[in-house]
Amino acid sequence: MTRFDPTRLRATVLRMAHAGSTVHIGCAFSLVEVLAVLYRSHLRLGAGPDDVTRDYLVLSKGHGVMAQYACLYELGWLTDADLDRYFADGTRLKGLSDAHVPGLEVTSGSLGHGLSVGVGLALAARRKGTGQRCFAVVGDGEMNEGSMWEALLFAAHFKLSNLVVVVDANGFQAMGRTDEVMGLGKLADKFATFGLHAREVDGHDEAAFDAAVRAALADPEPRPKAIVARTVKGKGVSFMADDNRWHYTRLTPETYAAAVRELAPAAGGVQHA
Repeated sequence: MTRFDPTRLRATVLRMAHAGSTVHIGCAFSLVEVLAVLYRSHLRLGAGPDDVTRDYLVLSKGHGVMAQYACLYELGWLTDADLDRYFADGTRLKGLSDAHVPGLEVTSGSLGHGLSVGVGLALAARRKGTGQRCFAVVGDGEMNEGSMWEALLFAAHFKLSNLVVVVDANGFQAMGRTDEVMGLGKLADKFATFGLHAREVDGHDEAAFDAAVRAALADPEPRPKAIVARTVKGKGVSFMADDNRWHYTRLTPETYAAAVRELAPAAGGVQHA
């Protein structure tokens, strides 16, 4: 089984959601392959979470943080005790991204802010000559925020070629489908108009997404990069896939057991909290 195996990552997300009796499972599941490819093949992680030279991964859509925690657990930067106390009183693992957690750069979850911080990190890294890159993962629903487009204008103006924006385009936001709440049109075309290297890809096809990241990083033009990763909210468990109720729905003993049954064979067993 490969490192950052998507099914195992989903099993870890499920374990946390069960332990913490909390929500946002669908938001995390759509992100899994995107984060798996970035952590496995592209992020330069240095000597560990305290290494100030490592690349940045800013999870602007902080509601999906359980997927990132699953990757940090894979790296050994989080422990079993951390997972089993997810969302508990006094835990360091909260329901939104928190910069106090080893390996996280930014506190996020208030949508529309993380990308601006990522742009600032990319600019600072370039000015300091550190060679660090910033991968900013945003949600498509989040693209309704005007601050996102201001950040992109800024990034293009300052030719931040060390910035890669990845849109987890699962087609939903908390209250409905993105096309019904406020249509975004062709995001990749909009990014290109803003001066970014842009392409669209299946976000669950690890090989295709990996190739898109490599193409972005190889782009010789001094400009920021963007990848629209088309994904399915709740991907990985049949009764959660493309069902927006799993943005806020908590697991019951029955739904937890059913999800475990679906993931367990491929994940090599799901550890129960």
